[in-house]
Amino acid sequence: MMLYVVLVASSLQYASAFSSTTNRITTPTTNNLQQRRQFLSSISTSIIVQSLATQPANAAIRDPKTGILLPSVGEIESSIPQTWDEDDNPFASLSESVSFSRLDASDDKIFYAEPRFVEHVDQQAVDSITSYVSDRLLQNGDSVLDLCSSWTSHITPGKLDLKRVAGLGMNAKELEANKALTEWAVQDLNENKNVKLPYENDSFDVVMCQLSIDYLIHPLEVMKEVARVLKPGGKVAILISNRLFLTKAVGLWTGSDDIEHAYTVGSYLHYCGGGFGDNIKAEDLSTRKKSGKERMIVGDPLYVITATKS
Repeated sequence: MMLYVVLVASSLQYASAFSSTTNRITTPTTNNLQQRRQFLSSISTSIIVQSLATQPANAAIRDPKTGILLPSVGEIESSIPQTWDEDDNPFASLSESVSFSRLDASDDKIFYAEPRFVEHVDQQAVDSITSYVSDRLLQNGDSVLDLCSSWTSHITPGKLDLKRVAGLGMNAKELEANKALTEWAVQDLNENKNVKLPYENDSFDVVMCQLSIDYLIHPLEVMKEVARVLKPGGKVAILISNRLFLTKAVGLWTGSDDIEHAYTVGSYLHYCGGGFGDNIKAEDLSTRKKSGKERMIVGDPLYVITATKS
């Protein structure tokens, strides 16, 4: 039986920053980026998967109904620094064998052998992904790579005249069923650290990765390859939520909250050496309540981290 959960874990080192009486972070906002950098560079020697009773990390609000930690309005956007410190590279001293280890370290080809013709977030989030991809991210004439693709790329049929839509995924039946793709290939991005995408340099206007970055055990190498296949001025968009296959997500991911996830993806993009520089942004695409002090997220959250190749 597949274990698919909503991520509720948090990092222990931030527990003291939480006020149990207000369910809000009390750490000053100006310290948040420094804390996230410390978090990435101080992962413990075990995969941290904690229960709802564990004190939260950086996310500011605990949903009173579900107990899930969620960011306040604007916190995802502020998770990405305006300028990056090269001496602050958290991956320089990070233990890959720990931070990118998984509960299920078996061959991914086994896990993805059977097709899954299902969405991995709720319909509201699916609609938001489709709207973002079809209305904002892609433009007529684009050549697109859907990285970690499956049976759907969330491109509205007939809306765009795209030059090329290549899908790279793990299951041939899923990819074959994806009507948006003009071509597809099967590749396990976790098989080899020296990963090489099967495309020429400067091939794509846009590379998108939907709800899959948390499963990559060599994310910096993959993001460097993404930069290689992007055209100058091309854009990469990484869409994330807090839903995942727990046994296949890396320890670095399961031990952190949504705000830290956004910063982590931004760090992948900046420190991969692909030439994204400071051209990295994060955006909260979640549906929120229209009223109320906190404007809580409704349903599954959705965020996107983008970068432009110099």
